[in-house]
Amino acid sequence: QVQLVESGGGLVQAGGSLSLSCAASGSIFAFNVLNWYRQAPGKLRELVAVITRGGSTNYADFVKGRFTISRSAAKNTVNLQMNSLKPEDTATYYCNAEDIFRKTSWGQGTQVTVSS
Repeated sequence: QVQLVESGGGLVQAGGSLSLSCAASGSIFAFNVLNWYRQAPGKLRELVAVITRGGSTNYADFVKGRFTISRSAAKNTVNLQMNSLKPEDTATYYCNAEDIFRKTSWGQGTQVTVSS
């Protein structure tokens, strides 16, 4: 069972930045795909950013140019750098990983609140 633990959430003013991290129990580079999702109150969970085992990245249109997903070998984490934050970015952010057997795992989530 893969364990994913997110950290780095908090309260920030609009226009500010936050950096989220997700630590995995296995090698972060062994997963097929690593994703960041978010879910705001009363809304469906939505995909924010993706990084594949080969390092390709993809972003939802609403974060393109503002968020960056990356992996850290030294810390064995997948990270989400969030810049130019907007109040509508307020949500619980979840790390998600798909392993080589296509089994997915979720973290417990970390809250991001952006004040206007």
